[in-house]
Amino acid sequence: MSLWASAFIALKHILAIWGPGQVIFGRMLVASCCFLLMYKGLGKFRYQAGDWRWLLLMTLAEPCFYFLLEANALRFTTAGQAGMITSTLPLLVGLVAYFMLGERVAARQWLGFLLAMAGVTVLSLSGTQSDNASNPLLGNLLEFGAMLCAAVYSVVLKKMSSRYSPLTLTSLQAFTGTLFFLPLALTEPWPQQVGAMELGIIFYLGTCITLGAYLLFNWAITKMPVTIANAYINLIPVFTLLFAYLVLGETLNSTQLMASSLVLVGVVLSQLPLRRRGAVPA
Repeated sequence: MSLWASAFIALKHILAIWGPGQVIFGRMLVASCCFLLMYKGLGKFRYQAGDWRWLLLMTLAEPCFYFLLEANALRFTTAGQAGMITSTLPLLVGLVAYFMLGERVAARQWLGFLLAMAGVTVLSLSGTQSDNASNPLLGNLLEFGAMLCAAVYSVVLKKMSSRYSPLTLTSLQAFTGTLFFLPLALTEPWPQQVGAMELGIIFYLGTCITLGAYLLFNWAITKMPVTIANAYINLIPVFTLLFAYLVLGETLNSTQLMASSLVLVGVVLSQLPLRRRGAVPA
């Protein structure tokens, strides 16, 4: 989660210089090259008939549409606000699991979702235009769309993790993302000068985030329920606000702080364990 939070800071810096398609293509290309060095592990891939629909849905949701929405979101809103909106992901995972898999969603979880959405709305409407946020409402809406994609990805990933290794699934994301973002990268005007810092950020995003963070999360999700794994995403806003303050000098006004608290209250309310009548405490 700390790695994912740092990605918001890195993206916020480099998107001021490079186009979103170029940034995402670059990080996917770096990650793909790293996975090619692990060809022995990838050689154990055994495709199961009919899984192409689920694998296609998983990779389209994330990295393709997720990164397309998130990269553009960070062009219009601050890294701190975008990071705060990621706290809605555990709620969205529960809702997506309800519609896709028929999993039960309690009334308290619906209430938590409504509270979190109210907080996101206030957070977006109370944002003012600045050098770091030219259109906070649009940026936050795009980030919320990215979270919907991430929720679909998480549910499908859990289903596929029983059949394929974390290394296989993560490499599939990197290879698909490279092909998906290549046309976008070619259509965007390339910067006249490419500095060492920008190249270092691309390398960091490709190795530590696309390879490292996703591989860690995909491995973790094979060891615990998807709802518990996604509950840890609540740490991303905390890390992001801290990094954004220390590195970018971003701050939230009093209304935005209250809205952020409302988001977290809604998330915590939805994540509290459900009580069952006659159940024996674990």
